[in-house]
Order: sequence, then structure tokens, then C-alpha cells
Amino acid sequence: MLTPWEFLTDLTNPLLAFLPRALLVSVLAAVVCGVVGTHVVLRGMAFVGDAVSHAVFPGLAVAFLTGGSLLLGGLIAGVATAVLVTVFSQNRRVSEQSVVGVFFTAAFALGIVIISKAPGYSGSLTSFLFGSISGVPATDVYVVAGATVLIVGAVLAIGPQLVAVSFERETARALGLPVFLLDLALYLLVTFSVVISIRTIGNILVLALLVTPAATARLLTERLAPMMLASAGFGAGAAVLGIYLSWSLDLPAGGTIVLVSSALFFVAWVGAPRHGWWAGRVKRGRGGTSQVSSGLQ
Repeated sequence: MLTPWEFLTDLTNPLLAFLPRALLVSVLAAVVCGVVGTHVVLRGMAFVGDAVSHAVFPGLAVAFLTGGSLLLGGLIAGVATAVLVTVFSQNRRVSEQSVVGVFFTAAFALGIVIISKAPGYSGSLTSFLFGSISGVPATDVYVVAGATVLIVGAVLAIGPQLVAVSFERETARALGLPVFLLDLALYLLVTFSVVISIRTIGNILVLALLVTPAATARLLTERLAPMMLASAGFGAGAAVLGIYLSWSLDLPAGGTIVLVSSALFFVAWVGAPRHGWWAGRVKRGRGGTSQVSSGLQ
């Protein structure tokens, strides 16, 4: 296993230029997903995050076949599907989750059909689904950096309105908030977050970046701003440690990042000061002691 100093040396090696690019893109994607994922977790939209990762797949497949930009292809497909879902889910006769299931699984199936026509089908599919740190071009770094600034800025700007719609939807509507536009904005933010994470994490595992760091932060704080900061921090930390371990031990980068993030969640689930398993056990023990004391009196 490489030492941290040897890993830093590899990062500065001109022959391994893809490695620092992959690290930077992974960290930026983790920060974006951590911030947006806060709203995904608060609204209970984990299924939607998974579905969005499927929705971008036909765009990726078309871009691959035509030699176009994977980021642009995924973005177009994700945005188109997000708009359709937002429109159709306004009819409450069919639940939002059902509409999501219909459109996003259809989009993923379309992507499978398209990519099956590509030469080297199996290798291409593996790269799309599970990511590849060696496949991050230099141009993607600038695109992802710009997208990070825009997405985080948008979340900070409309964050309170998103929270209002998530928890008190009818009240928000009565107060005159544009519920439809806010729903659409959240879907689009999730879509953008997924698209910029595809390169290093992959289509299948990107849900973990959206949900796991935010769920970890949720165990540690009840306030929105600290939750966003903690979620972004957990995601970025998992990205750095995951890339380091994957490079040192010759492991898949996306899977390693997800496992590190999951390990952080487990630690928080056990040891969170107020909402962790151990804290709950201590509270129950104190409650039982109090009841016994009361009975003795």
C-alpha cells in the first residue's frame, strides 16, 4: 500500500495527469452532491436520486456513439426527463414516486438499447455504470468547477423555499410560493449533481454521494446550514480517502469512495452525540434507572 507521501508524489507526476484530475472532480462532485443531497434526504427523495442517475444514461449513450460531450449528453437527457416528471407528477391521482418510476426506468432502458449498438459494448457499459478515474479529460475539470459554483449558489439562494415545499407543501402553495417551479428546480439540481459525478463514481453508485453524506450529517445536526457543510465535508473526505485507497490498493475508485462514505455513516449512526445508537441506549438506560428509583420511593 502506498504511503500518503507516495500518493502525493504520484499526484504531481506529469505522467499521471489523470490522477489529480480525477481527485479534483471527485471532490467537487462530492461537495455538490453533499449540498444538494441535504434536500434529497430532508424530502425523502432517495428513490428520485437513484432514478435521476438512470435518466441521464440515454444521453451518455448517444454522446458516446456520436463522439460528443458526455456531460452535455447526460445533462440534456436528465433535464428533459426531469421536466416530464415534474409536469406529470402535478396530477396527484398518480403519485410522484410512480411517475418517477415510469419515466426514469424507461430512460434507463432506452440507454441500454442505445449503448448496445456501440462497438466494445461491455467495456463502455462498465465505464458508464461504475466510473473510471482514468477517463476524466482536462476540460471536464473546468466544467465541473463552474457547475459546482452555480449549483451550490442556486441551492443557497432558494434553500428556504425548498425546505418550505418539502415540509409544508400546501402551506407553501397558500403563501404564494411557486411550488411547480421549486419542484422542477430541485429535480434539475439533482440532475446536474448526478451528471458531474458520472465520470468518477459511475451511473449506479452516484446515489451514494447524494444520500450517504447527507444522511450522516443528519445524524449530527438538525440545522440546515451546518447539515449542508457537514454533508459536503463528509463527501469530500470520502472522495479523497477513497481515491487514495483505490490508487494504493488497485480498487475501483467509485466503489471505494462509496464504501468509505458508508463507513462514515456507520460511525455516525453508532456514535452521534444525540441521535446515535449509543446515545439512545444511554438515554434508555437512564430512563430505566429513573423508573426503578421512582418505584423504590
